[in-house]
Amino acid sequence: MNPLNTIKGTIIAGVVLALVIAALIGGVKFEFLPFDRWLHILAGITWIGLLYYFNFVQVPALGAALSDEGGPGGAGITKYVAPRALLWFRWSALVTWLSGAAYLGHNGQFMSAFKLGLGSDPFNVYALIIGIGAWMGTIMLFNVWVLIWPNQKKLLGMVEASDDEKAKAKRIAFLASRTNTFLSIPMLMCMGSATHGLPL
Repeated sequence: MNPLNTIKGTIIAGVVLALVIAALIGGVKFEFLPFDRWLHILAGITWIGLLYYFNFVQVPALGAALSDEGGPGGAGITKYVAPRALLWFRWSALVTWLSGAAYLGHNGQFMSAFKLGLGSDPFNVYALIIGIGAWMGTIMLFNVWVLIWPNQKKLLGMVEASDDEKAKAKRIAFLASRTNTFLSIPMLMCMGSATHGLPL
């Protein structure tokens, strides 16, 4: 049986291969921080990848499909693609935030990061940079779970809503998603820059 035939098999095979590589390079041992960082990056790529998919591909495609009078419309996307993409989107957002918070906490930097390094002596530049990224990530997580997901449920027919409620839900979800796309650009710069320097 080929593990690449299912997404579950593909993910399991990828994790197993990563663990084999880690064992061959570093020996068989488990350390929290490297594992947590790996999980944070993996979940973050999934989250931001789906965010970009929604904004760069799905929203414009749905707009084109709905304006094409002779075309198939957007029912296939809204019925089959969007619910599955939103499932991965919201849970990868949560795993990204939790693994990032765990990483900061394990390093003793959680409070310092969320205080943007203020009050530390000497001033903690790492906490400032990672803290700005963490605050942006927190706002983005809020947008996913409080603004995007509840409103998408109305648009996808998972929650009953009138036409006026759907119009309002569409605008709120759209703006929250665009806000997240906007914030993701400096957030990613901060996350990378905290340990690798600013790209200036």
